[in-house]
Amino acid sequence: MDNLSGKVAVVLGASAEGGTGWGIAEGLAAAGAKVVVAARSLAPLKRLAEKIGGTAIACDGGDEAQITALRDEALKRYGRIDIAVNSAATPTMSMIANATPAIMQQAVQVNLFGMTYFVRDMAEAMTDGGSIVLISSMSATHPIAPHFSYACAKAGTECLVRYAAIEYGPKRVRVNGIRIATVMSEMARDLYNTPGVGERFVREVPLGRLGEPDDMADAVRWLAGATYVTGTVLDVSGGNQLTRFPYLEELPGSESAYEGAGALYDREHGRGFATGKA
Repeated sequence: MDNLSGKVAVVLGASAEGGTGWGIAEGLAAAGAKVVVAARSLAPLKRLAEKIGGTAIACDGGDEAQITALRDEALKRYGRIDIAVNSAATPTMSMIANATPAIMQQAVQVNLFGMTYFVRDMAEAMTDGGSIVLISSMSATHPIAPHFSYACAKAGTECLVRYAAIEYGPKRVRVNGIRIATVMSEMARDLYNTPGVGERFVREVPLGRLGEPDDMADAVRWLAGATYVTGTVLDVSGGNQLTRFPYLEELPGSESAYEGAGALYDREHGRGFATGKA
């Protein structure tokens, strides 16, 4: 199932070096696929494309026209699309008490609307079956402040997986998701390396370690070749889905750590929730 020679893959949301999308693109290329990498930031994409022998295309994951253009350019260059992965996300932070129309729109634009456009356009391009994988977050099933708007949008992503699996099944296009929890990406490394923080998250993971981008890449490669799996959201969290995220008060220096990550925390409204970056 890891032999993807002759396959063409599109990975959207791959511009963060050391991140989940970057790792997925590297994993697909290592398995033999020709990979188109896409995101808003073109400069890092070009570095990745050069590294893996792929193609870099600028694309805003929330813009319908740009997603359609991404599909068309991939078809123009390679003639087919067999695998499509959407790792793009906007981690909008807010509590319900702070919700505004602007915050809610920002949350759903990439995490739901963009995912929908991506599924529609990539499935249309797959004329000989194929695999679509959408990246979700455990925050959709395990409340984690102040991620409410992001988590609700990701819950929409997971619902989209089920509907799309039914709609595109007759075309032999399989649509699945990956539900991730804590990933030791370059962006999150400083947070999890804060004394006492990473250890507290690991305590909730049965396998005893935080996730790595390579773990997500392994799951995507498996789904790319799993010809009788569709409509599934696969937990890739080391078993964290069986427990919980740590509560905010259990994390040393947590408020300052999450402020640095752009999180909003309101002690009055946030009590009883956890916070973190999924």
